[in-house]
Amino acid sequence: MVLALTVCGLVVVLVAVALFVFHLRRRLIQRSGGTFDCSLRWDAPEKSDTSGKGWGYGIARYNGDRIEWFRIFSYAPRPRRVLERSSIEVAGRRTPDGEEELALLADQIILACVHRGTRLELAMSEDALTGFLAWLEAAPPGQRVNVA
Repeated sequence: MVLALTVCGLVVVLVAVALFVFHLRRRLIQRSGGTFDCSLRWDAPEKSDTSGKGWGYGIARYNGDRIEWFRIFSYAPRPRRVLERSSIEVAGRRTPDGEEELALLADQIILACVHRGTRLELAMSEDALTGFLAWLEAAPPGQRVNVA
């Protein structure tokens, strides 16, 4: 009986510590400012795939001429993907359709992009999309910018 209570207590403590570390990591990412919720689908198919597969929830952070994308459910302190402003080409935008509506957060817009030859899709809120497109257009003089 004592062993069972000890094991249950240990499990509860481990779960609490894990949740605390998730929260702390998110706060550390957001500390520098310029973050927004952003889902990402890397190597997106050329045709609109509305199955909802391949999406990863995350947080994106502006860092100079780069966007750093962090997975939500990860302990990694470094970004999973880094997108450079000069290499991002916007191919179009659309609203989620089919099962994507269930896979993504509510009221998100999907932005189809190409980054160094790799097709990807970013899903973000309307406000975050406005900020993202403004960030792309605010490239330093001489940089090629393609915003659809």
